[in-house]
Amino acid sequence: MADAAQDGARGVLIAADKFKGSLTAVEVAERVTAGLRRVVPDLVVEAMPVADGGDGTVAAAVAAGFERRELRVAGPLGDEVTAAYALRGDTAVVEMAEASGLQRLPEGVFAPLTASTYGSGELLRAALDAGARTIVFGVGGSATTDGGAGMLAALGARFLDADGAQVAPGGGGLAALAAADLSGLDPRLAEIELVLASDVDNPLTGPKGAPAVYGPQKGASPDDVAALDAALAHYAKVLSQTPGVGAKAAEHAESPGAGAAGGIGYGALLVGARFRPGIEVMLDVLGFAPALARAGLVITGEGSLDEQTLHGKAPAGVAAAARAAGKEVVAVCGRLALAPEALGRAGIRRAYPLTGVEPDVAKCIAEAGPILERVAESIARDFLS
Repeated sequence: MADAAQDGARGVLIAADKFKGSLTAVEVAERVTAGLRRVVPDLVVEAMPVADGGDGTVAAAVAAGFERRELRVAGPLGDEVTAAYALRGDTAVVEMAEASGLQRLPEGVFAPLTASTYGSGELLRAALDAGARTIVFGVGGSATTDGGAGMLAALGARFLDADGAQVAPGGGGLAALAAADLSGLDPRLAEIELVLASDVDNPLTGPKGAPAVYGPQKGASPDDVAALDAALAHYAKVLSQTPGVGAKAAEHAESPGAGAAGGIGYGALLVGARFRPGIEVMLDVLGFAPALARAGLVITGEGSLDEQTLHGKAPAGVAAAARAAGKEVVAVCGRLALAPEALGRAGIRRAYPLTGVEPDVAKCIAEAGPILERVAESIARDFLS
């Protein structure tokens, strides 16, 4: 491998997502690099941690050279939290989970009816204040099911009950919505490119909508799911009768991505966002194409390679782009639940789970880093020696 620096085809690009609960995407890249170089010491390795719009998206942007900017915003329960967005030039990456994610709730506490996206709107406003002309809005991992009402309120919208008072925060409060006023929305929203980056394409309501599909993950009981679905349907109906949005509100409720992150996708679409699969957006933002051109082998991965991976998750997006460029792709993961045929259809030559080295799942979670290094040694021996 002494000629690796001169021969780009022999270089390796590590473009993996996090192993949730064990390793960040940056740590995955570090551990894989260490394992590869244990076998091939002079190997040229380029690390590009990736994310699909959910938690870890800001970290991936920062690893790619964006500046991390922190501020105090409202968490999902209304208490202040320190959240971050990423900025490079006039492009910002905002991750709703930073402000409104499940990780912002106390352990074991859920608030399916009352959790609000207000803090996510504050992050978007901060990006506007910083001069962003393009905002990539990564959504996923939310604690909320409020249809983006909290976010819109932070950006100047008003949601009023029959007495003219602000409705209570959260999706549950929208059942009392009598009127919406969007005339106070930040005018800068009309002047920028807002990209809704998500790995899900659910509509707002119904059997495939945000409450039914994702509500239970946020602590919603069957009765809560029914209440939230009805409240969001009512919210969309009121908005469809609101000057400035009108018929678009009903149309957007059925649009792909409207149900993302508890319906915050719907709120984003209402203010002109364009929906794109999260991993596609992030690969563009991170500069994946030129890095791919320099590599011969691509290593992607995430904590669990399963059926969900095939539907817009980061490894599938990386593999599709690499396959289109004629590059070979292998994957690392904690758990593998895909047959070789499914991996092949996704463009992944072979997957290397931690459980292939250490059968004890608990040990794989607790000692993911060292075990991943051993997995990377196997990849080096199989593909690079």
